Amino acid sequence: MEGTFSRDGVVRSVDEQEAVRTSWGQLCWLVGSEQMPGAEQTLGVVTIYPGRRNPLHAHPNCEELLYVVSGECDHRLGEETLHLTPGCVIRIPRGVPHWARCTSSEPLVSVVSFSSPERRAETLEETGEIA
Repeated sequence: MEGTFSRDGVVRSVDEQEAVRTSWGQLCWLVGSEQMPGAEQTLGVVTIYPGRRNPLHAHPNCEELLYVVSGECDHRLGEETLHLTPGCVIRIPRGVPHWARCTSSEPLVSVVSFSSPERRAETLEETGEIA
């Protein structure tokens, strides 16, 4: 795609975005169809508080990649639980139920990427909200 680009259409900063706050942490969406019309992916930063986890959920329309920046977590993927530390990435196939629990004394901070600009999440339990 050639042309002239405005900063608003191609650049986002965590400091400039309002985070979606939940009982277990927060999400900051940087790229997606809502944030950047024309985007072909979704990208965000997720923070999970120590000892907390997000609800069991699945993404019916896209694959997810989760890269751990800081903190540690146990990540439930289907029937397996895997321990992730800084520098780890996990690939979550489309439709597979999963959650992440922060196991460190500091919050888990991770970058999440989805293969669709209109990521959908289906909550599979009543332990809290998923954004």
